[in-house]
Amino acid sequence: MDFLKSAVASAIAKGPAFPYTFGDKVDLDPSIWSLNNGTRREDGSNCSIFSFDITANRSALPLARNALKKLRTLRHPGVIKVLDTVESDSYIYIATERLVPLRWHVKRKSLSPETTKWGLYSIAKTIKFINDEASSIHGSLKVATVYTSESGEWKLGGFEVLSNVKDDEAVLYTYGSLVPDSGRYTPPELARSGWDAIKRSPHSATDSYDFGILVFEVFNGSFNGGDQAGQTKNIPPSMQSSYKRLTNANPKARLSVGHFLEQGKRSGSFFDSPLIKLTEGVENLGVKSETEREEFLDDLDQLTDDFPEDFFKMKVLPELLKSVEFGGGGPKAFGVVMKISSKLSNEDFDNRVTPVLIRLFGNPDRAIRVCLLDNLPLMIDRLSQKVVNDKIFPQIVSGFTDIAPVVREQTLKSVLTFITKLSDRTINGELLKYLAKTANDEQPGIRTNTTICLGKIAKNLGGSTRAKVLIAAFSRSLRDPFVHARNAALMALAVTSDYFSDEECATRILPAICPSLIDKEKPIRDQAGKTIDIYLTKIRKAAAAMPDSVLPPESAAFAGPRMSTPQPAEAASSAASAASATAWAGWAISSFTNKLSTAAGEIQSTSTPPATTPSGRTPSPSSGLANKPRNLAPSSQTASALHRQALRSPGPTSAPLSRTSSTGGGGESFFPEPDSVDDDGDAWGDMDDGTGGDDDFFGGGNNNNEPLSLSSSTTLPKRDTGSRAVSGSATVMPFDDGSEPDFAGWLAAQAQKKGGAGAKGLPKGLSKATPKTAVVPVVRKTVPVAKKAAPVKKIELKPNDQGEDDGWGDGW
Repeated sequence: MDFLKSAVASAIAKGPAFPYTFGDKVDLDPSIWSLNNGTRREDGSNCSIFSFDITANRSALPLARNALKKLRTLRHPGVIKVLDTVESDSYIYIATERLVPLRWHVKRKSLSPETTKWGLYSIAKTIKFINDEASSIHGSLKVATVYTSESGEWKLGGFEVLSNVKDDEAVLYTYGSLVPDSGRYTPPELARSGWDAIKRSPHSATDSYDFGILVFEVFNGSFNGGDQAGQTKNIPPSMQSSYKRLTNANPKARLSVGHFLEQGKRSGSFFDSPLIKLTEGVENLGVKSETEREEFLDDLDQLTDDFPEDFFKMKVLPELLKSVEFGGGGPKAFGVVMKISSKLSNEDFDNRVTPVLIRLFGNPDRAIRVCLLDNLPLMIDRLSQKVVNDKIFPQIVSGFTDIAPVVREQTLKSVLTFITKLSDRTINGELLKYLAKTANDEQPGIRTNTTICLGKIAKNLGGSTRAKVLIAAFSRSLRDPFVHARNAALMALAVTSDYFSDEECATRILPAICPSLIDKEKPIRDQAGKTIDIYLTKIRKAAAAMPDSVLPPESAAFAGPRMSTPQPAEAASSAASAASATAWAGWAISSFTNKLSTAAGEIQSTSTPPATTPSGRTPSPSSGLANKPRNLAPSSQTASALHRQALRSPGPTSAPLSRTSSTGGGGESFFPEPDSVDDDGDAWGDMDDGTGGDDDFFGGGNNNNEPLSLSSSTTLPKRDTGSRAVSGSATVMPFDDGSEPDFAGWLAAQAQKKGGAGAKGLPKGLSKATPKTAVVPVVRKTVPVAKKAAPVKKIELKPNDQGEDDGWGDGW
């Protein structure tokens, strides 16, 4: 193998330079040529290489040289295109466009009837040119000498015996019988009389007969001999009559290929097809009038799958792109371009279509821009992300600010198509900037479509800015006067609920939606209800997963009672105690924050008088009334009022006493038991303004309206108990608020003031043992209040030892 390669290399080195590389060998019918696929070294483009080995087949050298000569000199679209030729003493090379033998398609029966007609039409035009314009005879027309190019066009080869009729020494007459497999295709008159009989017949007769055999073979797949000539099997009915005249046994009665072509081009005849019209008009599309162009494009709209894809790719597509870009083909031509491009491979699309598309997006023509945007879904998958992001998108954004609303709207709609091809930086930066402008567009439809667009591209937005952008945009749309814009905002919020946090749903989105529940338009109200249901479901689910409280549990150091505040366990022991604890808690807290000495104004008398016995006396412990709790006022009562009520001096009768917060071992104050809490809130009366009313209730003759306080040596008046005498004196220590009255002194003062004529006595039980004493208000020092002090009941300083709860808690 190495030896053969070196031998070929040496032969090429000794001969003329041939700038092509041989590739795979292509199978052919019997021929003097070998066919290989090749590539051009300069640019790597495809080609085919016909090679003739002079040393191995010297007898056929005249045929090879005739073919080389005719291919160099004969130029026609239907003839094989020659790129380069090389001839040496040992070989002949002919480089042509990339070709595929027609035999391959005939064997596979891959040709549709329309494609076959189109191919026969092309070969017929080429033979007519050879017979009429070139005054020549091909002499070897058959399937083996026809090839298809990369564009799918049929190309004529096999010029081994092509001869001019005026040349008496033409190769055809001498070497016609040396053509491989010529006996099967030879016309009957040549088979009988030899090749010189051509001179006695019309010069087109030989090619007419061979063309008839070609028609039969391409429609049936093979031709076995002269007895099949003229058979109409599988021949299209419209072509049968003319086809029979091509294969007439009498050469003078045969229909020439030129006449066959004319008959086929008649209206409604076998060559009157859209594909043939297309091939005829595509090359001249740039110079057609507007009317002719419209007719041509109408025919293109009738494209079917029977048409050869390669032809559209190689021939029609380039011409259409030229027409769109330079020749005024317009949107209609571009629509056909997209239809053809859908059948291209990705590589072909990148090489043939993408460069033109980039230039078209830069075209300022609005009609072209709208057409490009309309057809963007057909091409977006073929365009790379780099091309869209770096080259096409910068051209598209100009449409967002175009003065024509249709351009702005189409540009906005196209966002959904190319969003997947943009980088995150482009989406969250430049694109959102333009969408913010269209969200405020003067056209309500564009504003509505912007909202829809944002809802659909939400998944493509950056997580750090997505919620902020969407909430701002949708909230604004909810206030849009255009009903469809509001409806679009509600629907967009419904489908994007997963992109918002629970807090955003509760604090920002739901408040924005709620006004829509009473929108003037019923569709908006209905959609608002559906959207709110979605968010409420989400919020309820989130709330169900939340802890009952985020407050830390109370530490053991503060587990014990503080400031005489009842503990929850104790307060919850019963319903009554719970209500009492609630009222107490409110009082206790307010007492810590308000100083008793700063309280202003007077407290009105309570609506419920102190509990007394029928005789007017304060109930004794044994009567069962002393321990009855008084109604506590609501927590709205001030601490000063509570304290004053609690520090009222005891009456003449004995009553349970409780300790003060600080006795100092010297005095005690009277604290009545609180009544049960009254829900009406009037147990403590109303606050007075401190200027009018019963001033003497707290003042007792103090002109300055300053409440009295009991000093440590205040002597209480003597009372006759009747059963027991109490002697001695008691030193009373106030709560140190400087404003509490001396209840016993007040009683004595009232008795003295009202002891005159006509005055009513004190209630029964209070007037008998009350001596006449003078009560003098004393502040901050001890002052004797009577010349002759009567013995008073001794007040016990020890705590209540009866084991009864005084209702205020511990710590006092």
